[in-house]
Amino acid sequence: MSGAIDGGITGISIILNFITKKIPISVFVIIFNFPFFILGYKQINKIYTISTVFSIILLSLFIELFKIIPAVTNDLILSSIFGGITLGIGIGIIIRYGGSLDGTETVGIIIDKKTGFSVGETVFIINLFIMAFAGFIYGWDKAMYSMVTYFIAFKMIDVTIEGFNEAKNVMIVSEKANELSIVLMLELGRGLTLISAKGGYSGNEKNIIYTVVTRFEIARLKSIVNKVDPYAFITITDVTEVMGGNVKKKKK
Repeated sequence: MSGAIDGGITGISIILNFITKKIPISVFVIIFNFPFFILGYKQINKIYTISTVFSIILLSLFIELFKIIPAVTNDLILSSIFGGITLGIGIGIIIRYGGSLDGTETVGIIIDKKTGFSVGETVFIINLFIMAFAGFIYGWDKAMYSMVTYFIAFKMIDVTIEGFNEAKNVMIVSEKANELSIVLMLELGRGLTLISAKGGYSGNEKNIIYTVVTRFEIARLKSIVNKVDPYAFITITDVTEVMGGNVKKKKK
């Protein structure tokens, strides 16, 4: 093995194939993913399990088919970077549309639903332990290059799942809230909500502007607010999911 080491169940399968010298990687992939099929069926849903089984069977098939194809590059740095990008996007697309490519991703999806850890973060943490074990077998250089691959991959998984147009939650406290809300609706072409509030120190009645925009609109929103009310107070937070309403830009 001359390149970086894979992670997850596939990585474990590669290590066992290296140790046994006889049993194909694809056989280990199917065997060790089987318990996660059951876990996915119980904890997620039937459609997810069917999609995952189909994905992993195809993965096992292509592992054997791609053995005969020569490597595009032998440069470990290029392999780590572009391998991580390709791997992350591929895994992200499969998860986004209801399946997974590895048992560790099933664990990541379940943990994502129950905790604050994203799928990419969970997969990355699991792979830390797998790569550490692989370092004793293949050498630490390959293990560290593989960690670079999976650091890039876990970022790309989250970007692909959440989308490039990640939403931002915006709240604006301004003495000119009514005027500012009109300008924002006209300039950004989207709706917003005015929330009645009272100043904690002054006791004055005022309105707070609440809206959800894409991350690409943040700079323009700040510019508009600064022009209308330079003293406005703005908070911007990430939104992991939006349901209902219209987050897409409205036509003017």
